[in-house]
Amino acid sequence: MTTDEDSLEPRIARPEDFQPHLHRRRSPIGIVALFRSRIRASELWLVVVAVAIGAGAGVLTSAVSFSAHAAQSLIYGLAPGQRLSAIEHLAPLRALALPAGGLVLGLVTWAWARRRPGSPVDPVEANALHGGRMSARDSVFVAVQSVISNGSGASVGLEAAYAQLGGGLASVVGRALNLRRSDMRAFVGAGAGAGIAAAFGAPLTGAFYAFEIIIGSYSVVNVAPVVAAAIAATLVCRVLQTQPTVLHIQVSDTLTVSHYLLFGALGIVCAALGVAVMRLEAFIEGRVAKTPGPRWLRPALGGVILAALAIADPHSLSAGHGAMGEEVAVEFGLGALAFLILAKASASIIALGFGFRGGMFFASLYLGSLVGKFFVMALEAAGVHTGIDPMAGALVGMGALAVAIIGGPFTMTFLVLETTGDFGLTAATLTASIVASLLVRETFGYSFSTWRLHLRGETIRSAHDVGWLRNLTAARMMRADAPMISADATAAAFRARFPLGSTRRVVGLDGLGRYAGVIPVSAVHALDDLAAPVSGVMINRDAWLRPDMAIKEIMGMFDRTETDELAVLDDDRDVVGVLTEAYATRRYAEELEKARRDLVGAD
Repeated sequence: MTTDEDSLEPRIARPEDFQPHLHRRRSPIGIVALFRSRIRASELWLVVVAVAIGAGAGVLTSAVSFSAHAAQSLIYGLAPGQRLSAIEHLAPLRALALPAGGLVLGLVTWAWARRRPGSPVDPVEANALHGGRMSARDSVFVAVQSVISNGSGASVGLEAAYAQLGGGLASVVGRALNLRRSDMRAFVGAGAGAGIAAAFGAPLTGAFYAFEIIIGSYSVVNVAPVVAAAIAATLVCRVLQTQPTVLHIQVSDTLTVSHYLLFGALGIVCAALGVAVMRLEAFIEGRVAKTPGPRWLRPALGGVILAALAIADPHSLSAGHGAMGEEVAVEFGLGALAFLILAKASASIIALGFGFRGGMFFASLYLGSLVGKFFVMALEAAGVHTGIDPMAGALVGMGALAVAIIGGPFTMTFLVLETTGDFGLTAATLTASIVASLLVRETFGYSFSTWRLHLRGETIRSAHDVGWLRNLTAARMMRADAPMISADATAAAFRARFPLGSTRRVVGLDGLGRYAGVIPVSAVHALDDLAAPVSGVMINRDAWLRPDMAIKEIMGMFDRTETDELAVLDDDRDVVGVLTEAYATRRYAEELEKARRDLVGAD
């Protein structure tokens, strides 16, 4: 029996009285929470969301590509379907678009930096340090910078914008769904890879770009969402009739063992050139940063130099899509090829060094195609009959130099495969790419994106997730209630306050209440003179931890001091806590196990 609130008369209890959820409407927050929890728990739903992200990345890629090409057509008077880097002559008056574009870029960047100081987080940095978290506003701004740079004719590509927008979209969706850290990183990789897949019309290339460059590892659980996003982006661009930026080229060479050895040598050449390009870009950027005058004027100054280069060689304009389509198939002399290589490399280095925004992806492909063609022709000129088609050398060089600068041997190999459909040439590209990758890692250690992060003070060398290591700081792991006593206290006073078994270590304080050292309890109880000060047995007087120390530094400090407990001090040497080696080791092992389970997809 139960009572009706209106009549206060007893009535028979019904089953629905005990199941109010059958009649009560869910709140919007409850519906969203239910939706998110189901997506998080289902691999199929994650793939569905990844397809939506890939489609969105395809639309964004098409929009960026259309905007940049429209700007180039308007500024340089291009005919329909014509590419900027394919023009044969550039009027000096039109070349003024480069310094003008640099000035616009500098002012826009200056205005944005006043509102949002700090560098935007790119997908590699996001996945390595921030668990896949990216800013949507910053991603859009990077795309705007890239469109201004490429649209005005600077020798930078739009691939950075494609990856940034795709990764940023995935990060926004991942945060809305409250995804796990591992799923968020996979989504950012899928979004960035989808942007690349859409740009090149090559889903395998985009998928492996995500694995090798953005996520930093290959995981079975990530295959479906990453590949699904790449395919969706490619299909969307086909529906929108967005033209891929690589032409389909057929090569009929029959490669032998000696050819593979020669392509390995080409990989060595590309590795050396790739490292030289990255170091020269950093040198120019450092010199430009030290020049007097406002920062917003620097891209305009770089635009003046780029304008002079463009007048001398219009093929150095933009990323090089049109020039690559023409020059791979056209016969050039060695002198002309050498000039094209020097002009294109100089234009890209100057553009990035003076502050134009964009990537080196396609620029490295174009430059590599020139280097590969030059390599084969130089051998023939030297009397070494290789039997290799210069076009085959161009395609292998394209992949090898891109690997040296961007990274990702399988990414560039699949790009050649999807470009040519030639499995023999694909194997040759893989050979040269692996040689280039190994040499760059051994002698330099960075790709272009991680090298730029290194110049900003970061220590990451890939997109592997090391952010959790930085989250394991002394401040997060320490025990704040550290036992403390004056270092001038007598052994008798110490024993009375800290009997054996109460604790193992006590922090000693000086006369100002600041850290003086660590006092082992057992050592004090072993003293014969009860009037002696405990400072006589104090250890670690000059060894302590800072609150912001990460686990790697912490474990190194424990090894150097050969102790199992250290105090944590602030900048004024005030004690804020203590940390034991055993607890730090356990937390480190727990996070390693979590990372391993994420990698293999274990629950």
